[in-house]
Amino acid sequence: MILSCALPPSPEAVDHIVEAERLGYTRAWLYDSPALYGDVWMVAALAAVRTTRIGLGPAVLVPNLRHPLTQASAIATLEQLAPGRTAVAIGTGFTGRMAMGRPPLSWALTQRYIEQVRALLRGEAVEVDGATVRMLHRPAFAPDRPLATPFVVAANGPKGLAVAAALGDGVMTIGGGEPGFPWCAALVFGTVLDDGEDPGSARALAAAGPAQVVMAHALWEMDPAAVDLLPGGSEWRAEIDALPEAERHLAVHEGHLVEVTERERGLLDSGQFAATTWTGTRAEIADRLAAAEAAGVTEVLYGPIGPDVPRELAAFAEAAGH
Repeated sequence: MILSCALPPSPEAVDHIVEAERLGYTRAWLYDSPALYGDVWMVAALAAVRTTRIGLGPAVLVPNLRHPLTQASAIATLEQLAPGRTAVAIGTGFTGRMAMGRPPLSWALTQRYIEQVRALLRGEAVEVDGATVRMLHRPAFAPDRPLATPFVVAANGPKGLAVAAALGDGVMTIGGGEPGFPWCAALVFGTVLDDGEDPGSARALAAAGPAQVVMAHALWEMDPAAVDLLPGGSEWRAEIDALPEAERHLAVHEGHLVEVTERERGLLDSGQFAATTWTGTRAEIADRLAAAEAAGVTEVLYGPIGPDVPRELAAFAEAAGH
């Protein structure tokens, strides 16, 4: 099982990717959520010119954000900057859609988009919105086609898994394994505790708290009433409901996977960190990694959070035996 990291794109993330390469991480994935973070392709390009080994790619691209030809051109540009180091993940969208007030895309649309982008990278002509398009790039502007950039499909349900099996080189999940896939990348969050450290320490809260409160973000999008089942959920939802309806999604996703906002403080429960995140001692994290591998995970994507990302990267790599 290989060890990778996942980061929200920003100029600072480039330094973190350089450090991840030094620590032995195999890939660095960057979130594609324009309402929340910097541009995924700009940051990936900056990281490409400052690294030599680590793999780079977006996780996950959301089809409606870019025309298929625009997406293919971006992928080809990263392949040009980091030959053989590019990988791509595509899904229906979480914050890439919901932070803009829109639901996830259908799997039918997502499937068609993947087909179009992969065909363009092979050098084929594709019909998009009634017009025929093809990559016309000369050698100075993109590598020669066909480009065999590996794709993973972010999926957890049967429809998405079927698309991943049909069109992807692998699947990307939230934490769990999919033994039927030769490449299963699982995204995990949390923090490795220092010896004797309490999960409720200020450091642990800053590093694991944002991942825990994301559960409220996801539940609210599926069924706002379900948030009431979380500790502090009803109070948090009441604050959200007090806002104008057209602006509620903005408040829900504010600080997503970066920090716990003031209105979210009541959602924190450090006693549940071990159950809701990958938070524990080095030995406990090592055990979870072994269990994930046994369940079919072939790549762990660790998403470090908090004010000291280099510390989080180093501690997780040590727990993983790197």
